[in-house]
Amino acid sequence: MKILLMFAVSIIINIYAFAAPIVIPENFQANFTQKITNPKGKVINYSGKVRLSNSSSIKWEYLEPTKKEVCSNGLELLVVDHDLEQVSSYIIKQGFNLSKILKNAKLHSENIYLAEYQNRKYTIQIDGQGELQSVAYFDDLDNKVQIVFKGMKYSKDEFSSKLMKCNYPSSYDIIRG
Repeated sequence: MKILLMFAVSIIINIYAFAAPIVIPENFQANFTQKITNPKGKVINYSGKVRLSNSSSIKWEYLEPTKKEVCSNGLELLVVDHDLEQVSSYIIKQGFNLSKILKNAKLHSENIYLAEYQNRKYTIQIDGQGELQSVAYFDDLDNKVQIVFKGMKYSKDEFSSKLMKCNYPSSYDIIRG
């Protein structure tokens, strides 16, 4: 019995010892796919590029199935829908703050972390080097959201403000929310 108990304790210690801690990026860029599944099982898939700069500025460039840009400095969210030629601006009370979510993450099992941030639960998966691989959660409409990152490139340097800005023609309609 003692041998079995020691073996079980050894396995648990090894899992925690060899599970990579999350490398929390100050700045990164990656390609992403985003899968949103509604409560009835209908799935919408998006893909594009994402950049995080200075832990709070983020820019999502959706390329498929529609062209859209979503930019935030942590206080304001700007959504540019190029198909509708429309820009929506919102003040953020609660949002998807990736850096804060990662800082709240606790190891659940090898390379899988759980985090709770602003009353929402997140499942985070990392690769063998401790770099972000995916984030999953349920949004306010009970949609399951899964974001998978590919070609992750961490950087110590911030991206220029020009690169982090949503770009749109002055002819687009602007909606303030």
